[in-house]
Amino acid sequence: MAAAALTREGGEDAFRRLFRFYRQRDVSDLRGVVDFSAPGGQVFRSQLSISSVSDQDAYRAGLQPVSQWKAYGLNGYPGFIFIPNPFLPGCQRHWVKQCLKLYPQKPNVCNLDLHMAPEKTTDLWGQSKEQLKRKGSSKREPRSLLEKLRWVTLGYHYNWDTKKYSANHHTPFPSDLAFLSEQVAAACGFRGFQAQAGILNYYHFDSSLGIHVDESELDHSRPLLSFSFGQSSIFLLGGRKREEAPTAMFMHSGDIMVMSGLSRLLYHAVPRVLPNPEGTALPSCLDQALPSDLPVGSVIEHSSDEDWQVCAKYLQSSRINMTIRQVLAEGQKFPEESGTNGKGQAPSEDSHHEENSRGKRHKPNAVS
Repeated sequence: MAAAALTREGGEDAFRRLFRFYRQRDVSDLRGVVDFSAPGGQVFRSQLSISSVSDQDAYRAGLQPVSQWKAYGLNGYPGFIFIPNPFLPGCQRHWVKQCLKLYPQKPNVCNLDLHMAPEKTTDLWGQSKEQLKRKGSSKREPRSLLEKLRWVTLGYHYNWDTKKYSANHHTPFPSDLAFLSEQVAAACGFRGFQAQAGILNYYHFDSSLGIHVDESELDHSRPLLSFSFGQSSIFLLGGRKREEAPTAMFMHSGDIMVMSGLSRLLYHAVPRVLPNPEGTALPSCLDQALPSDLPVGSVIEHSSDEDWQVCAKYLQSSRINMTIRQVLAEGQKFPEESGTNGKGQAPSEDSHHEENSRGKRHKPNAVS
């Protein structure tokens, strides 16, 4: 059955039917997937707040001037904004390196902390880089620790047991990522956005992300920001109920999604990671190196050739996604809680990435 027929069918858990359709490895019918690089149909141009971000601040975050961005919305999804790759040449490399080399470091939390001694997870990059550089195409080769990384949490750390954040499990949020997020939020009309929590997801070609709603933040008036790097994916955006069939869209390297307003609490999922559409090992937007002269105050840092060699090898079969949230409104505090240390146990390594082919029900997760 084609995706269009499944979409029209509606009824009980229409979202799940579409998820399974796109999850299939042999699906070649992708005609129903919205491609914002060639927008049409239900896609329309969105207005951005150009005056809210100076060109200098955009450059400092590694972004083109907002006046040069293209932004789109989808009919039926008010508050949803899609921005195809607005990054300056070479600047995506900085965020990839941060996600692989810096952000997994302590005191941040990752999935490997659940079943490995603390001293074993202090330097995932150092323990993995030589193995990654030598890696061939055989699936029988042992995976490096970086390849076993599934998620990292930043700022307020998400409690996978209670599905809550708490005041007593917090570490400093990375200043460069906060600055990037603030500029993107301001361009979308959300000046004063505070990046307080981040969940980084690391996908491979066999990975998926289950159907869920991001509702654990106490302030839903602020947007959810999503940044993608590396290989492409299919993203499904549904409604307030799982019975509503979702819209499928491609996400490519550098693309940014903003879920706000009535779209902030919609069901969504990632059923499949795909090779980038150019048919090359990496999309061409990642081939470009940073210019030698970065603006004063730039949060972007040059990567060594050796570091980028490791990152590039990783991304040949992987996708990285950063989702950034504001947890608390200005002046808001967490409610008093008793009997919890705020850390909780996360799902096992692959449980929130792998779709069970026998139809086991997905647990919603606060990641995108």
